Amino acid sequence: MSRLATTGRRLSALRQRLSTRDQPFDGWLVVATFSLLLIGWVMVTSASTEVASSLTGNAWYFSIRHGIFVVGGIAVGALALRVPLAWWRANGPLLLLVGIVLLAAVLLVGREVNGSRRWLSLPGVPFNLQASEVAKLCLITYMAGYLERFLPQVRRQWGAFLRPLAVVGVIAVLLIFEPDYGGVVVMTGCVMGMLLMAGAPWGRFLLLIVLVGALGVIVAVAEPYRMARLTSFTDPWADQFASGYQLTQALIAFGRGHLIGMGLGNSVQKLFYLPEAHTDFVFAVLAEELGLIGAISVVGLFALLVWRAMAIGRRAELAQLPFAAFLSYGIALVIGAQAFINIAVSTGMLPTKGLTLPLLSYGGSSLVISCIMVALLLRVDIETRERARQAAPTARRGGPKRSDAQGVKQ
Repeated sequence: MSRLATTGRRLSALRQRLSTRDQPFDGWLVVATFSLLLIGWVMVTSASTEVASSLTGNAWYFSIRHGIFVVGGIAVGALALRVPLAWWRANGPLLLLVGIVLLAAVLLVGREVNGSRRWLSLPGVPFNLQASEVAKLCLITYMAGYLERFLPQVRRQWGAFLRPLAVVGVIAVLLIFEPDYGGVVVMTGCVMGMLLMAGAPWGRFLLLIVLVGALGVIVAVAEPYRMARLTSFTDPWADQFASGYQLTQALIAFGRGHLIGMGLGNSVQKLFYLPEAHTDFVFAVLAEELGLIGAISVVGLFALLVWRAMAIGRRAELAQLPFAAFLSYGIALVIGAQAFINIAVSTGMLPTKGLTLPLLSYGGSSLVISCIMVALLLRVDIETRERARQAAPTARRGGPKRSDAQGVKQ
């Protein structure tokens, strides 16, 4: 019994030492974010040198650009951290309109790459803007404000439950025309997850899953190339030089990595075997060079980031800050879903979706928007802790007066 008590005391002391309760912000969220940014920069550099040398004559071309994106993302995130949540709450509908306009503009004047029209070329800007990344942030912000305003109705009424899904339907149609099916999956899953976190009845989700599944089957069989992409991942070796080429090369990279990897910079698959090695399939190169240990470490960092985001949202919900809570939940769902889908595609668990790995893959739009999302999480955490500090003296004095307590309850 004494040994168990000693172990319990040690675990309690360790938990207390690792806790960020008395800190000004959640340090673990910052550690996970900067670790992923640093690992991403190293892996993009390693995965892109040969491709960059072949395309531009400069082996460090993509590395330098990615470094600029990292620094720019941190700078933009620092600016976003200074913006109060009240501004995001007040401008949620306007931000949603901006996201929809950008998605529509992509279809009209967007740049086409590899058969998809997803990017806007801005005059005087040396990089392309991926509208779907901006639309994700705009949609999350709007949904958080919507759930704050109509939370009781969302739990009781079908109309209030379906209105945000109608908004997602409009965005989904624009994304399908690009096409960007990965964006459709992530945004739809995020909104449904936020509705679930808001306490909407389970039965509605079961009905919607059946309807969306039926619609997905219809869309998949409408075009032969879509059906081929969906079925090729089940047995990529059956057509390894055509529809299954990317996945077979990614699986070879995983197989070569073993436990500790081939060593940083020693990947063979990045040498023009694995397409998009520094973007969509950077995780496969990471697994080949850093092995199973490196791959699990990155998955653990993403798990830590999502866990801390959910914890921040829960603290905000307990502090009666519903907008902040749902904003945190939405960001956690988007980052977690996109990371899961990218890793699942690389390992053959899901068909190819064309989604980047947040904070890690090459791509300015994804990197900057991800940094803004992390900054919003930190802003939620800071404002929640400030709210708790302001409430503490009141609690020590015996609680608020009756009129104040009624106002807080409302």
